[in-house]
Amino acid sequence: MTTKAITPLRQRMIEDMNARKLCAGTQRGHIRACKRFAAFLKRSPDTATLEDIRRFQLHLAETGLSICTRNITMTGLRFLFRVTLRRLDLAAEMYHLRAPQKIPLVISTDEAKRLLAVATSLKARVMLSLSYGCGLRAGEVVRLKVKHIDSAQKIIRVEQSKGRKDRNVMLSPEMLDLLRQWWKVRPLRYDTDTPVQERWLFPAAKGRRVGKPITTRQLNRLFHEAAEAAGIRKSVTLHALRHSFATHLLERGTDIRIIQALLGHDKLETTARYTRVATGMIANVTSPLDLLSQPRKKSKKPQPKAQPTNSETDQPPA
Repeated sequence: MTTKAITPLRQRMIEDMNARKLCAGTQRGHIRACKRFAAFLKRSPDTATLEDIRRFQLHLAETGLSICTRNITMTGLRFLFRVTLRRLDLAAEMYHLRAPQKIPLVISTDEAKRLLAVATSLKARVMLSLSYGCGLRAGEVVRLKVKHIDSAQKIIRVEQSKGRKDRNVMLSPEMLDLLRQWWKVRPLRYDTDTPVQERWLFPAAKGRRVGKPITTRQLNRLFHEAAEAAGIRKSVTLHALRHSFATHLLERGTDIRIIQALLGHDKLETTARYTRVATGMIANVTSPLDLLSQPRKKSKKPQPKAQPTNSETDQPPA
C-alpha cells in the first residue's frame, strides 16, 4: 500500500498492519472502512465518541448494506480503535451481525464438462481445470510456480494460502497432461532470466505486471466467458468450481476428512456443509413415506431348543 500523501493516522495504522503481517487485501479493507467512517463523521476518526460509533452503526443499517459488508467495515474500525488508537472503550461498542448460513452453489458434472470444453484457450482450460479438478482458489491458481508441480509424487503443493497454510492436492494424469501441453506453448519472453523452478505458470503479458502472475480478475473473466458459452444460467462464480470439487468428491464416497485436507479447512464443520448440497447423496436417501407402502417383514419366531435325552444326561463326564 502506498504511503504517499496520507495522514499521520493512516500511516500509523498501515505500520500497525504491516507489523502484524496482514495481507494486502485485508489492509485495503481496513483502510476502506476507516475512510467510510471519516466521510460519515466529516472529521478525523481519532476524535470519535461513543455516540459517533452508535450513529455510524445505525447509518450502516439504514443504508441497506449487506451483513457481510457491515461486518467487514466494523472489523476494520475495530482494528483502528483497538490497536492503533488504543481506545478499547470505543472498540467494545462495535458489534457484528450473524451472517445467514447459505448453501454453496455448485454445478453438475455435465455442466463442468461443458464449461471446460468451451474454454476460449488452452490457458483458460488449464486454469479452470485446476479450480475444478484440484479445488484451488483463484488466488492459488494464479500464484502457482513450476516448483509447485511434483509429477514424481503426483501432487501440487499449495504454499502459504489462506490462513498462511501449506497443503498438498492431488495431481491427476489428465491434469498433468494439460499442464505439459500448456508449458509447450507458454510464452517465455517475459522470464528468460528467471530460474525455471521459480517461473510463474501463468505469467502476465502486458503493462506493469510483466514478470508477475496474471490477476484473479483476469481468471474470473475467463470463467464467466466460459460459463456463458457453456449455457450455464445459474448465477455461479469462479469459487463455485471449488464447491463443486468438494461436493462431487463427497457424492462419489470420498472420506470427508480427506476432502477437508484437500480444501485446507481447519474445522471439519466447514467441510461438512457440503453434505447439504451433495444432491446425489440426498436423492438416494429413502423417504419414510416410501417405507409406508412397503409390506412389513414378518419377524421370525425363535425355534425352541432341543431337550437333551436321558441317555445324554446320564453319561458321566469324560
